[in-house]
Amino acid sequence: MDAAREPTGPQGRQPAAGGRAPAAEAAETVVGATSSEAVEAAEAGSGAEEAAGRPVEKLDRPLPEGVRRRVVGLAADALGGMPPGELPQSLRQYAKFTPVRRAKYAATALAAALESEPAFRVRIAERLRLGQPDLVKALESGSVPGAADPMDVAAAAYLVRSAGWSRLVAEAGEEAERADAEGAAAEAARLAEKLQAELTEVRAAARADLDRQRAESEDVRREADALRRKMRSLESDTRRAQAETRRLAGELETLRAQAAAERSAAESEARRLRHRVSELENAAEQGRRSAREGRSVEDMRLRLLLDTVLQSAQGLQRELALPVSQIRPADLVEAVVPGAASPHDVARRGLAEDDPALLDQLLAIPQVHLVVDGYNVTKTGYPTLPLEQQRIRLLGGLAMLAQRTQAEVTCVFDGQDLDVPVIMAPPRGVRVRFSRTGETADELIRRLVRAEPQGRPVVVVSTDREVAEGVRKAGARPVASVLLLNRLARP
Repeated sequence: MDAAREPTGPQGRQPAAGGRAPAAEAAETVVGATSSEAVEAAEAGSGAEEAAGRPVEKLDRPLPEGVRRRVVGLAADALGGMPPGELPQSLRQYAKFTPVRRAKYAATALAAALESEPAFRVRIAERLRLGQPDLVKALESGSVPGAADPMDVAAAAYLVRSAGWSRLVAEAGEEAERADAEGAAAEAARLAEKLQAELTEVRAAARADLDRQRAESEDVRREADALRRKMRSLESDTRRAQAETRRLAGELETLRAQAAAERSAAESEARRLRHRVSELENAAEQGRRSAREGRSVEDMRLRLLLDTVLQSAQGLQRELALPVSQIRPADLVEAVVPGAASPHDVARRGLAEDDPALLDQLLAIPQVHLVVDGYNVTKTGYPTLPLEQQRIRLLGGLAMLAQRTQAEVTCVFDGQDLDVPVIMAPPRGVRVRFSRTGETADELIRRLVRAEPQGRPVVVVSTDREVAEGVRKAGARPVASVLLLNRLARP
């Protein structure tokens, strides 16, 4: 093993500290050469060593795992930048992989190629020489940087194959083993301390649990004593209750006998009373029969008196020449006469407030005037449209409604916020009005209702509660905007 780590010269002397191995000198001469020239130089250097009688350095055991991971990582990083023709046949399928995937899936193939194909190893070493020139020069000069990671130094030595590279690799493996052993020892010590602390905690918990169980046992014992005393008391109470039950059972039997005797007496009394009731019913029937016979005489006298009164009234009617009366009591009951119904008398029952049939009944009243709060209806039915489109859509529906019902229709819009006059052609059959400056549409609607003669049917469409209350006091019938929208939506 020492011979593998420290190869000697042909005469058994060790190379000087500043000397370089022939392979290293050959590799240094190809820094600027092509890959094929670097391979030929490496092979020439190896042949020179063998020709000089110096044995080629080899590892006497497998490559340490830590060094192997570093070597595979360096080869995986450099593999992507190499031409496909320079790659071993076993690695060409991994050329397009990312470095991480190459290190993961091609680790075995990379390690085998580095060990068995010197040309490929030299190319990787050249990549390392370009990336870490200081480290490679230090290894070739025979000195090891003190601050460098031993694994990085061993990986670089394995690739460059400078003098003493097998010793550096073996030392790195031994150091890794020592570090693993020290880590395992530290982990074992930490685990032992943790187990000791856990054992102490378990012992403390066991003592506390034992004390708690002792306290619970004492409590259970005291509770058992209390339960035994309570059970003895309950047994005594049970005996007293049994004695009381036997006494009550005797009293119950006595009461049953008394009840049987009383029931027998009651049945005898009931039979006597039924016999008495039968006698009284017979007496009552006889009394009713006698009353009917006496009433027939009285009925005859009353009928004679009634005939006399009727004949006297008829003679008085003929003498005064009184006309036949045309008024009946039903004529004096206040109600709505057909043909004179107002909007307040229509559909008071049976129709919902949003049923379009209700509006049809209201518009069927003769000379009805329909007043519509325009923006109140449009903002209820289609608020997302612009105001101009809202007006056009509503007036189009009102024109068709006026044509079908022949009702007078007036549509009122709020005009106090208008900057310029609205230029529009009102549809046929619909009167369009805007409120004046300083006046709201609600006030204009109330003025229109008050302008109608007393008794003319007026229907106002608005969801505004103030408008509805105001026009109702003026004699008009308010309806919700959704009623008009439902009627306009119906074909």
